[in-house]
Amino acid sequence: MKVIIDQLMSQSGVKFGTSGARGLAVDMSDFVCFAYTLGFLQDAVHEVAHTSENKRVAVAYDLRESSPRIARAVRKAVRHFGLKPIDCQTIPTPTVALYGISENIPAIMVTGSHIPENRNGIKFHLPFGEILKKDETGIKQQTVNVPEELFDSNGMLLLKPAESDFSSEIDNGKAKQCYLDRFLRAFPSGFLTGFRIGLYEHSAVGRDLLYELYTALGATVTRLGRSDTFIAVDTEAVRDEDQFLVRKWATGHSENPPFDAILSTDGDGDRPLLFDEHGEWIRGDVAGILTSRFLLADCVVTPLNSSTALERSGWFKKIVRTKIGSPYVIEAMQDAVQHGYKRVVGYEANGGFLTANSILLDEEESKHHLSPLPTRDPAIVHIATLRHAKDAGVPLSEIVHYLPRRIVMSDRIQNFPTELSQRKIEELTSGGEEMVQLVFAAFGELQTIDQTDGIRMTFGDQDIVHLRPSGNAPELRCYTESDTKERATSLLYKTMTILDTWRRRSQHDSYPYQQ
Repeated sequence: MKVIIDQLMSQSGVKFGTSGARGLAVDMSDFVCFAYTLGFLQDAVHEVAHTSENKRVAVAYDLRESSPRIARAVRKAVRHFGLKPIDCQTIPTPTVALYGISENIPAIMVTGSHIPENRNGIKFHLPFGEILKKDETGIKQQTVNVPEELFDSNGMLLLKPAESDFSSEIDNGKAKQCYLDRFLRAFPSGFLTGFRIGLYEHSAVGRDLLYELYTALGATVTRLGRSDTFIAVDTEAVRDEDQFLVRKWATGHSENPPFDAILSTDGDGDRPLLFDEHGEWIRGDVAGILTSRFLLADCVVTPLNSSTALERSGWFKKIVRTKIGSPYVIEAMQDAVQHGYKRVVGYEANGGFLTANSILLDEEESKHHLSPLPTRDPAIVHIATLRHAKDAGVPLSEIVHYLPRRIVMSDRIQNFPTELSQRKIEELTSGGEEMVQLVFAAFGELQTIDQTDGIRMTFGDQDIVHLRPSGNAPELRCYTESDTKERATSLLYKTMTILDTWRRRSQHDSYPYQQ
């Protein structure tokens, strides 16, 4: 049967988020996932895949209950397309992406990242990095042929006992070793010797890999909080229960020793979580600045919602701001490389860090470059921030004081329909400065409005409020920035109150707009 991907997205409710498709797990039937995989292969990597000697595609998945089933449908689609699926099993997104780059083959990751377990997704990577927005457009326009006889009436694969893995080739740990070698070759032996690290494992798919990496680099690593059930850890909106656990571990009052840092990631292991020796969270955009400094970047690319401490630091030759989402960061990084910059990096407020060039870390201590990885990675942030603090001779809690005082706070209001988010932001932008000033009258005099991504408002004293619909779930995200934590927190609380009012009023058939 012929299927137009764009129409299937509308019918199924499984649409593009960041670097792939996202939706409710129950809506991500085997049929839908099979069709999307065909669309990706047909549009984005058909020629590349067939020029690869072995015609292979790497497939991996996270620890959600629905992920093995979806990965099976993806592998079946790869084989149906005439390529060989390489089953990399449960490894992080940057690990399978790097493996794809090193082998010059496409890579597919089944994951919902940080969103709740009842949702899932598929991330697509080309042999040179994750897909960009132009690739999403191309995939949507594809018409694919899906053999109906493979599926039951609910869109699930009809399996025979001998077809459970569809004769997929197992990678036998090659992807994991490729990821480990990237760091073990670039960093001198014992690079983390003397560090006492607490590793908050929860249900992160990269928990065992990071333990192996940091131990191999010389750190003493204590495993914490491992979970057999999936936990949706968001590195931008850290849960209260996670904060409580980390502070408890950081006190050293339990059986655990004091730590220099407590580290973690989100579910698919591409976004870092970083807590200092007191258990205080270091935001991803702060860690991103420190990591960029450690790598001596000459060009730094980051979205609008990252802290403006980046510009105020004066450390970098070139800074580029983009819309929110790693595809936009990658596009700008590629442009910077074309314009001659030699140490181009990018990061997001969620902490995910990207590199566009091969970077030699220390000419005296290391003979090998850190190879490019143009997709989000947490390990470089963990390693670089720890060493940056050690080289400065201060604990992790003090290294942040090297930056200008700018505090960013963020939160999200869940179960906020995307259509409502878009409508409310359209009302603000179409109403102009008068409408914004009316709704946010308590925030001070409006200075500027930036509509690059959502609406970003700057008020007196350089206070910033940024509203943006999530691209992955029915959520409206809010970012606030000010010179003090108290002021940024106050801005966030007031804004979240306004957003909650919007949501409650929307539950009625109609209501007059007022604030």
